[in-house]
Amino acid sequence: MASDSDRHFSIWTLMAMVVGSMVGAGIFSLPQAFGRATGPFGALIAWSIAGIGMLMLAFVFQTLSRRKPELDAGIYAYAKAGFGNYLGFLSALGYWSAACLGNVSYFVLIKSTLGLFFPVFGDGNTIIAIFCSSILLWLFHTLILRGVRGAAAVNTIVTFAKIIPIILFIAFVAWGFHADIFAANFWGGEDVSVSNVASQVRATMLVTVFVFVGIEGASVYSRYARNRNDVGVATLVGFLGVLCLLALVTILSYGAMLRADLAGLRNPSMAGVLQSVVGPWGAVFVSLGLLISVLGAYLSWVLLAAEILFSASKYGTMPQFLSHENRNGVPSNALWLTNIVVQTFLILTLFTQYAFRLALELTSSMILVPYLLVAAYGLKLARSGETYDRDPVGHRTDLMRAGIALIYTAGLIYAAGAKHLLLSAVIYGPGSILFIVARREGGKTVFTPTELIMFAAAGLGAAIAIYSITTGLISV
Repeated sequence: MASDSDRHFSIWTLMAMVVGSMVGAGIFSLPQAFGRATGPFGALIAWSIAGIGMLMLAFVFQTLSRRKPELDAGIYAYAKAGFGNYLGFLSALGYWSAACLGNVSYFVLIKSTLGLFFPVFGDGNTIIAIFCSSILLWLFHTLILRGVRGAAAVNTIVTFAKIIPIILFIAFVAWGFHADIFAANFWGGEDVSVSNVASQVRATMLVTVFVFVGIEGASVYSRYARNRNDVGVATLVGFLGVLCLLALVTILSYGAMLRADLAGLRNPSMAGVLQSVVGPWGAVFVSLGLLISVLGAYLSWVLLAAEILFSASKYGTMPQFLSHENRNGVPSNALWLTNIVVQTFLILTLFTQYAFRLALELTSSMILVPYLLVAAYGLKLARSGETYDRDPVGHRTDLMRAGIALIYTAGLIYAAGAKHLLLSAVIYGPGSILFIVARREGGKTVFTPTELIMFAAAGLGAAIAIYSITTGLISV
């Protein structure tokens, strides 16, 4: 049995959890994703909005980790502390589902990348691709069962290894930058108008959410921190570093290829961009970098997914069997459930043509409610003045930051649209069975009157979504 001192994470390990979980599949698909939606001008606006909004959210995480150090597994615990058991559960369920779907997207992208060289893998959703992905899935499962600290140490090493290819990509594309191509791409289309640019920016919002998912990595693992203040610092520094990488990869790509060509690239589209600058070896180089990056990000996300289930079960919001730890201190039952669900989603990708894009969109949709609740709790705490009577420093600043973060996350839900909210309900509605089981295990009233209304809304949304999918009103 590992001792408590052996489990403590340094600030560098916590920072690696943030960077490792944020830098995964998303950054390697940015040239195509943005090329399909907008030009450099729209991209600059999108990254400015996303950067400010997510920076405010990062500040909220930092503030809450300092003012509420007793709340472990932040993204779930903050929702529960602020808005009750059921919304806390929905936050945990949404975050866990996003982690599972994100891991599916990683496997699809790994095999799609290999498909560049071995056609049998296709776009990552062939039978052979799913079979090989399943082998990787259970190999990682075995590694993590041997100990969280060991897996986190591997993640730290992999995080540094995967940043190097991205930095080299930025350097090469900056060297081959063509101002005339960039200028031709600038407005993103023939119609130069405010409404057109606004439409372009809106189309990028779910993409920016996907690449920022993971900002809460240090917060989720706060119970392992040697110093609780390290959680906020790791979140902020990790976010700023990743934001610079994301913006540079996106903007510089517009100087390498015309927007229509960027939109037509297969993923990982960074490979196509670098190939256009330096030749065929560029695609191989990026593909190797992606494999390292995605495998590392997958490791981060499996750890985060299991941890959120474990923490929620410890507080009676998830069923008790998920609180079991093996002799290595790993939440093994939570890990088993997570990887069984990932395996199921992997099999389902056989039946969708655009597996990676669907997984990306669903991941982004599922994370929106947890982020909204964190921002709302930050605002609620600042408005109530709780903890500020003994430490009033930064009260107004915290209030302003939480307000901006709340507006931003609410705007993301609006930008996602009704389709993604309905698809989210497919998980939130039936998934609430876990909450009912947990409450009954504790001999507690399942729902308050308000929570019962929310449960009914989630169930109705799930029913509408399933009907819409089966009748073809919503395509997946």
